[in-house]
Amino acid sequence: MAEVLLVLHDVSPESWEHYKPFVDAVDAIGEVPMTLLVVPDFHHHNHLHNFPAFRRMMDTRLARGDELALHGFYHADDGPMPHTPREYFMRRVYTWEGEFYQLSEAEALMRLEAGLEVFARNDWPVQGFVAPAWLMSEGTRRALQRVPLSYTSSPQHLYRLPDFSEIPAPGLVWSAGSAWRRGLSKVVNDWRQQKWQQADCIRLGLHPVDMQHDYARQYWLDTLQRLLDQGRTPLTKFAWVQRQALARNAA
Repeated sequence: MAEVLLVLHDVSPESWEHYKPFVDAVDAIGEVPMTLLVVPDFHHHNHLHNFPAFRRMMDTRLARGDELALHGFYHADDGPMPHTPREYFMRRVYTWEGEFYQLSEAEALMRLEAGLEVFARNDWPVQGFVAPAWLMSEGTRRALQRVPLSYTSSPQHLYRLPDFSEIPAPGLVWSAGSAWRRGLSKVVNDWRQQKWQQADCIRLGLHPVDMQHDYARQYWLDTLQRLLDQGRTPLTKFAWVQRQALARNAA
């Protein structure tokens, strides 16, 4: 059986208004659970404690069958200035939001535990962590082995914790910040869909900027519907990890 995982990145009080029309459209399709990657204090000015209406919305999403996963803490790279060309590229060209890219184990553990505390305070179950821009230092990887989480991920894989055993989960993602990037994203993702037709799982990784462009937003709705029409079952990321664990144990 083949699956599709619908994942919304950078979920915060600031981004939810951008996502809401898309989420409503997905809800209209039927029972399509989503994994919402929630940032506890997006860019230092969206702490969830200050947004009770947003917290109630997340309660509603959980009741519908969605999954909430921890997505960094600030989703902002506030570390010292880059010192090497590679570091500069990763932290200032590839992204400005690689919060966990340079953290030590102690720093990463502190932020992970702070994020888990926010989830616990709201009675939200949490099984997964996704680093902003999927960038993790070795210290972050060690810290993840010390917290009660079941999985993390990279652009093309999920990883069971604490041993980081690999589960293939190829993903589609857009770079929607400019017209030429949106055009290229469609070409690349159409090609990837063809390449991954036989993949057990295809992951759709959406970002708030996608929702600000009708072309990109409609692409994601059309792609989701196409994959559902092909017989793929929609699952959350944790449900996929659980299914793979059952299959491995049965083998």
